[in-house]
Amino acid sequence: MTSDERKLSLNRRRFLGGIGAVAGAIAVGELFPTAASAAASAYEVILGEPRQQQLLGPATPADTEAWLKAMKDWRAAEHKRFDYDPRNYERAELTWAQRNPIQPQVMVEDRYLYDPDRQRYTVDRYLDDVTSRYGGIDSVLLWPTYPNIGIDNRNTVEMIRDLPGGLDGVRKLVADFQARDVRVLFPIMVWDYGTHHPGADTWADIMPGLMKRLGADGLNGDVMNVVTKDYFDSALALDHPLVLEPEHGLGFRSTSPPADTARAQIGWNTMSWGYWINDADVPMVSVNKWLEPRHTVHVNDRWSHSKIDMLQSAFFNGTGLESWENIWGIWNGMTERDNEAVRRVATIERRFPELLVSAEWEPHTPTRRNGVYASKWPAERGTQTLWTLINRDTAPRTGSQLEVAHRPGIRYYDLWNGRELKPEVSGGRAVLSFPIEAKGFGAVLASTPAHLPKDFGDFLRSMHRHARRPLSDFSAANTFLPQTMTNIKSTARARKAPPGMVYIPGANYRFAVRGAELEGWSWRAGAGLVRGVGVQFPGEPEPNRYHQLTLNLAPFYMDRTPVTNEQFQRFMDATGYRPADDHNFLKHWDWSSGHHPKHKAGWAKKPVIYVSIEDARAYARWAGGRLPHSYEWQYAAQGLDNRSYPWGNAYDTTRVPEPFHGRNEMRPPDDVDAHPGGASPFGVLDMVGNVWQWTDEFTDDHTRTAVLRGGSYYQIVASSVTNYYFPSGKNAQRLDVQSKYLLMAPGRDRAATVGFRTVVDAAQPAPEPVDNGTVVDAGTDKNAGTPGWTSHGWTTKMVFDAAYPVVDSSYNATNLSGAGTANWAEYTFTGTGVDVYGWRGPNGGVLRVLVDGTVQGGPISQKSATDTYYELLARIGGLANGRHTIRIETDPSSPADAVTGVDYLRVYKSGDKQPPVPPTLTPSDARPAAGRSIRVKVGFRNESAAPVSGGLRLAAPEPLSVTPAVAGFSGLAPHAEVTREFTVTVPAGTSRGAKLLRAVATLKQSADAEGWATLETS
Repeated sequence: MTSDERKLSLNRRRFLGGIGAVAGAIAVGELFPTAASAAASAYEVILGEPRQQQLLGPATPADTEAWLKAMKDWRAAEHKRFDYDPRNYERAELTWAQRNPIQPQVMVEDRYLYDPDRQRYTVDRYLDDVTSRYGGIDSVLLWPTYPNIGIDNRNTVEMIRDLPGGLDGVRKLVADFQARDVRVLFPIMVWDYGTHHPGADTWADIMPGLMKRLGADGLNGDVMNVVTKDYFDSALALDHPLVLEPEHGLGFRSTSPPADTARAQIGWNTMSWGYWINDADVPMVSVNKWLEPRHTVHVNDRWSHSKIDMLQSAFFNGTGLESWENIWGIWNGMTERDNEAVRRVATIERRFPELLVSAEWEPHTPTRRNGVYASKWPAERGTQTLWTLINRDTAPRTGSQLEVAHRPGIRYYDLWNGRELKPEVSGGRAVLSFPIEAKGFGAVLASTPAHLPKDFGDFLRSMHRHARRPLSDFSAANTFLPQTMTNIKSTARARKAPPGMVYIPGANYRFAVRGAELEGWSWRAGAGLVRGVGVQFPGEPEPNRYHQLTLNLAPFYMDRTPVTNEQFQRFMDATGYRPADDHNFLKHWDWSSGHHPKHKAGWAKKPVIYVSIEDARAYARWAGGRLPHSYEWQYAAQGLDNRSYPWGNAYDTTRVPEPFHGRNEMRPPDDVDAHPGGASPFGVLDMVGNVWQWTDEFTDDHTRTAVLRGGSYYQIVASSVTNYYFPSGKNAQRLDVQSKYLLMAPGRDRAATVGFRTVVDAAQPAPEPVDNGTVVDAGTDKNAGTPGWTSHGWTTKMVFDAAYPVVDSSYNATNLSGAGTANWAEYTFTGTGVDVYGWRGPNGGVLRVLVDGTVQGGPISQKSATDTYYELLARIGGLANGRHTIRIETDPSSPADAVTGVDYLRVYKSGDKQPPVPPTLTPSDARPAAGRSIRVKVGFRNESAAPVSGGLRLAAPEPLSVTPAVAGFSGLAPHAEVTREFTVTVPAGTSRGAKLLRAVATLKQSADAEGWATLETS
């Protein structure tokens, strides 16, 4: 058996095995007898992957003739089974789809497509860019909905109507593309039945008419394996036929019609996407292209880091590529090698479209080199034949590649390399020799000179110029786009709280948050996360969905509530503010007086909405404030105990507005002071569940995005597709979750559920930073944790869960943990000190820490009333500069069923400044009732090598009061502890909710140390 025969046979067995592993997913087709091959008396046509969009090739080259006969029989049987009618492929209005190799999906928010400063679409800029990079496009799928749809109740049509310029502006956008010979499609969001009711029973009653209004050319069926015939019939009835393109390519989806039923609808689905298996050694055949060679498939794998395999599959099948790079505002750009390969493949496919729709197509036509596969495309009338070839091997192939039947007068042209070939002709056969580089492409045209196009010489010369540089010379590096966080200028520093604001003390805050993006995981096992997902805070190496940063936050004042309509009215009255793009501006106000609107009765205390981030900034400047950073917002909502919601870790519906699920007009948000029980530990109200709140803006070359915090009262309930809408519900309201909102233009960005609050910088000094030292992530598994750990009993865990605030690439969110009594972990470091961080929770056990075999301090409890993460469990300082081994182990007193473990270390080397140990707080009652006083013990342990003196202070948010103001101490010996008692009074009438107590040890010999505890007033 030859190398090619082994590959074909193994490839076929591999997919047959895979078919068996997917329970109930695949019917393998029929068995077709044939006498065409001595090697086999029967041949089976196999749908070769779970989506049933591809057919396996012959098992061995010797089976090719029998396989091709069986393939033709299968096609004829399928045509007969569903009474195939090909007439729609002959409609003049739809034939453009057969000359359409390259199609990107384009976010309407892409900065190359719209300029918000000039308020105009920039189609030429977009097309000039893709033309310069990869040779241009033939059609475009404009995407105006996900991921922003669901921010409020605007449905698909309303999201399009709200694009800049309204429907007239969008029609001009479409015409601008068409003026440059690019056809335009829009998506069908068939799952959009949770937003505002569109006024018709189905989207098929709406979308074709909208496409006619816009002058668009087609519809792409998002998540649809077929676009049903009612869309096609509606378009015909409007005398505006549309090309229909289902995302799932007439294949199999568990929630859709079976693939054999879907295939029967190819007559009006004249294009499709292809989610193909492209990395097989032996290329497979497109089901749709085989059933109807005039059908165009755009092969798609949006998160792939290379398009070469996809492009080879497409070229082998004579079809196209979805050149999708801006994926929901996440840039996964094609590599330089991808770009150049697309340029050359598309140039050939655009030059010979009539051959690539040949009904005489022969996939897997014989070749003479192992690893090289070819399709033959004979002209149905005339004397031309085209071969498209791919080299699946990682080594180049030179010499003779094809042996073909020869006719007098026929000449042969190597289209890829741009030169005429000199065949070796013998016995009516011609042997054609030319090179194909590793993982490369080839194309050969056989034609009489009389049938060559007039400009064929120019075409060959152009291809020859490109071929001088092989694809392997171009970079295959997949890069991300770095982001810039928009600078927020500091305000004048206030010495006391401005009216309506709450003091937020400075702190060394561990900012742990994850993005709510639905996608961004690789779909390939073991490939990990896609780079560039999420946002990029200063100091981070790249955009990420997970963030774990220790931030030295200066103190500030924050609005106790979101800005209300009453407050915004004062701003409008004082300034006469009117944005340049005023679409949707204060849409909920009364505009009957013309240019000076008034908020409606009953709205004074409700949060102002329908304001863009630019509107919010304008108000903040007028008020002497600014918008908060995302991490400032989270700190003010969360305090320092990593709680999930402002009031604690358990979601409580009594502390937030009642959700609105309706499909009619939205009800207003609640008054900002309607839910005092939802207060944060600092006493800030309405942080979650009423309206989203603007924070930071991030920009890269293609996308502007804002981080929204807090969630809103609008929650779509739409069965299994709720995840396709903008995040909502209690998970969106979590304090360790932030949501990206794509920005396009102020009029489009304004929403019925987005408001804001402001902050003012405070005059008080910030605490000493503790962001020095080196993080050592705990873990012993490969690719998890910092190398060098040894452990016993505990296992390495990497948790990607909403309940655990996982982190960015510099900290892998791993820990060593588990139940039991004989667990330990060791790590050797070089330095003078080390901190141990870990979890505490209701089922926590007891640890002890040893350095170089000596126990450090007493037992360390990991038990607490609620789950908290990244707690400082131990701080060891004053070590001699050198190598030390730290051992963290389960203390003998720990219960056998309790959980212990370590999240990470922070190692301090010589020259690093290790902060002092924070004070401890022990309240006599953690849930005091209003009108009571409690005692709080504040303790401080001196872990330095010399005596220290200073004072202990305890601070509480208003209206709580604390006595005494300060309790001093002096001459505290190394490793000794001092305790002082304070009285905290909770006045009658104090609202129910969390209150954060802050203990400060002011030391004469070093920086202040801070500790925190939370009371739950009832």
